[in-house]
Amino acid sequence: MDINWGDITPEQFLAEYWQKKPLLIKQAVPNFQGTIDANELAGLAMEQEIESRIISHDGNNNWQVQHGPFDDYSSFGEANWTLLVQAVNNWSRETNDLISLINFIPRWRIDDVMVSFSTPDGGVGAHLDQYDVFILQGEGRRRWQVGKPDASLETLLPHPDLKQVSPFEPLIDEITEPGDLLYIPPNHPHNGVSIENSLNFSIGFQAPSNQDLWSGFADRLIDNNVGEQRFGDPTRTRAIDSRVLTTEDTTALRNFMLEQVNNDGLFQEFIGKYLTQSHHALELLIPMEPFSTEQVLDILDVDTVHLSQVSGVKTLISQSPAHMLYINGDEFVIDEDTLALAKRLCDSLPLTTQEAKSFTDCLKNTQLLTNVLNKGYWFIEE
Repeated sequence: MDINWGDITPEQFLAEYWQKKPLLIKQAVPNFQGTIDANELAGLAMEQEIESRIISHDGNNNWQVQHGPFDDYSSFGEANWTLLVQAVNNWSRETNDLISLINFIPRWRIDDVMVSFSTPDGGVGAHLDQYDVFILQGEGRRRWQVGKPDASLETLLPHPDLKQVSPFEPLIDEITEPGDLLYIPPNHPHNGVSIENSLNFSIGFQAPSNQDLWSGFADRLIDNNVGEQRFGDPTRTRAIDSRVLTTEDTTALRNFMLEQVNNDGLFQEFIGKYLTQSHHALELLIPMEPFSTEQVLDILDVDTVHLSQVSGVKTLISQSPAHMLYINGDEFVIDEDTLALAKRLCDSLPLTTQEAKSFTDCLKNTQLLTNVLNKGYWFIEE
């Protein structure tokens, strides 16, 4: 499955639209109806570990928000409500494959694929998001309005769990049909209202705040017990005025704090683990008994099985200061011998036993395969 960008190249999209202005591509994925239907989505929303909510209104601007899991949907009626399920890609391999449509942006920027089912006049109201999103229309039709950033917009709270904005002037006002793709940058007000029963697939992008990163880095310092060193000033000279915090002392304290962030190895470990940790539940398939490398080699002699990655697992390879493979917050040391296999593991595509076996001339590759199987990130599938 690929996006039909028409006359726009990925380079042109990044230069002219990415985080700058919205874009609607009609029939970007022709004949697309969805990777999961409404009944399957409703079934996922019945599960305790899967985040879901229903946003509804009565047509008079009275909004309600209910959080899953949901046992029954009959009370919501035939119109004016939307079911939203987060991280459907963690539970649907076909939905996870949608991420590959945006293959010119690093995978670490992807957060999840949220899927929403809306009845006629269903929506969540006009609102802002702090991240980029591509919304692929599945079955049904929906009217989308997207505006430009506007500091004069008022924040509205029609419900404690629902943040909306006041009416805005749209740049885009179109009806999306199956296969249409809408890109919305951060802080652009938008409002989608379903015309009929419809499904939307929203590929959202990870956008950590400074607060998120500093907080996460501080947690890493505490976990590793590497932030206990005290500030020192053995070359201090006599203070002219002991009541004053001097510019020199302020600079020294700032530099003392930045020493940890500027530690390449420490920061690489932190950022690799941070960016691959899932914000949502995963269905990890940890074996009852750990595999040995010998057992893995025996498994790879069977042509009728293949190795598959658990859907939604995040992976990346860090280049500096050393090559490292990160999977779901775990760190794996790699080198030139294991780099090709690590890249193949990051593709998220199934490995035939023949393909996997082609890597096992190197013991380190066999050990890497064994490790990811024992962690439950990959599994053996008939």
